[in-house]
Amino acid sequence: MKRKTMKRCYTAGAGAFALAGLLACGAWVNADQSRSGPMTNLTPAQTESLEAANHLSTAFRTVADELLPAVVAIENRPKLAWNDNGQSGALPSNNELRQQNPFKGTPFEDMFRDFQVQPRRGGRAMPMPKPRAGIGSGVIIDSSGIVLTNNHVVAGGGEVIVRTHDGSEFVATDVWTDPKTDLAVVKIESSSDLVAAKLGDSDQVSIGDWVLALGQPFGLESTVTAGIVSAKHRGIGITDRENFLQTDAAINPGNSGGPLVNLRGEVVGINTAIHSRSGGNDGIGFAIPSNLARWVGDQLISTGSVKRAYLGVGIQPVTQDLAKQLSVKPRSGVVVTEVFPDTPAAAAGLKSGDVIVRFGDKKLNSPQSLQLAVERSPIGSEITLEVVRNGKTIELTYTAQEQPGDFESRATGKPSKSPELLDRFGMEIAPIDSEIARQLDVDADGGVVITSVAQGSPAAEAGLEPGMVIVEVNRTKIHSPEDFDKVWDESGNDSSVLLLVRSDRGSRFVVLKTR
Repeated sequence: MKRKTMKRCYTAGAGAFALAGLLACGAWVNADQSRSGPMTNLTPAQTESLEAANHLSTAFRTVADELLPAVVAIENRPKLAWNDNGQSGALPSNNELRQQNPFKGTPFEDMFRDFQVQPRRGGRAMPMPKPRAGIGSGVIIDSSGIVLTNNHVVAGGGEVIVRTHDGSEFVATDVWTDPKTDLAVVKIESSSDLVAAKLGDSDQVSIGDWVLALGQPFGLESTVTAGIVSAKHRGIGITDRENFLQTDAAINPGNSGGPLVNLRGEVVGINTAIHSRSGGNDGIGFAIPSNLARWVGDQLISTGSVKRAYLGVGIQPVTQDLAKQLSVKPRSGVVVTEVFPDTPAAAAGLKSGDVIVRFGDKKLNSPQSLQLAVERSPIGSEITLEVVRNGKTIELTYTAQEQPGDFESRATGKPSKSPELLDRFGMEIAPIDSEIARQLDVDADGGVVITSVAQGSPAAEAGLEPGMVIVEVNRTKIHSPEDFDKVWDESGNDSSVLLLVRSDRGSRFVVLKTR
């Protein structure tokens, strides 16, 4: 995989990296090569530049030597495969999986769905969906066996295998995930202390800082690439909670979950995604900041889940045109578009049209900055909001409350992200009202609408499709995704569930089997 060549001029101390001058002399050296032969004719400026380059090379080597023993390879091995007859069976061996797909992963997901070609009647080949297997990296952050990685590396409910730098393999004893940030914590049991990396302060990272990305790209163990921090506070639309560091250090499929490290040997980010047209590295990679990873990881370790405070508003950024109308500067604050009833925002006295410019001691410049600040507020704490209303600045008091599990789906109508639905049935659902029913051309009094169905899943095998409306579960009428979960829980999570489904073709009963 080729990477576009980019020319840069670096400065270090009083001298520049005059690499072009070195090439003109025909001199290629490494950090340990003595200055003999062609190198004796270097000018003072070239000598100074070479020394600076050697110092940087030494820093890279030192960090790599210290951090690589803390970097692990992670593989998620699903337990069942769904074949073309809708039957479950044993998975192919690990070697077979590698042979089927030597380039595991995509620009974001280190998951793959391998389509193995099988002969069909008439000589036609048809794809047969195979199970998703997560292949990625991780970093040990505690010598007792605590590993930080990405959720998409370990998601799917399979057996999680962790391979350390010395080649030892461990089966994870615990896996805790937070899909909203795409973070996960894996626990392994070792008879001896493991080498752990130190989490740094990502708030102290600046654009232009040198960083190293470590991991296992394409299954190549102990790989190190170098680059700089290109930007901060990036949101690219791949997770619910985003505050990425952007870097040009090469991040390829398999790097996900590995550490992004500064030259002090501190982990400042968890490699998560790349922007790519080809599927390889194009010089734009993204990492979850270490401070966010620490906050999420600490909660996952202590309770197994992440508790977030919430405000209860609809928000949007302050554009140039809005700034003039609302008497604020562009990108100064966040506009409140809606205040939901019975929420902390309503209790604080926020109104539609307010511009929240400061949350506690944090100055706001984007919806993302407000969301992250609110969610990390200690439950029960009181925080002062600085708000611009009708051109005047006022202060309001917000009391942090834990966000209800169904708040986002109620407020936005987003599909249910119930792990049980996704894992057991391979589908997502969302609330439905009369308007949605009219648009779908179905006669539905209540129920939930199917928004997506995974290929090869039990939902797909049962003939379920996006746009269908589920009105009954086990002969009980439902009116929300929560009703679906409740009825299924009351059934004892049986191996099958009876659904009454409506579509533009009418109503029918469907038996939906679990994985």
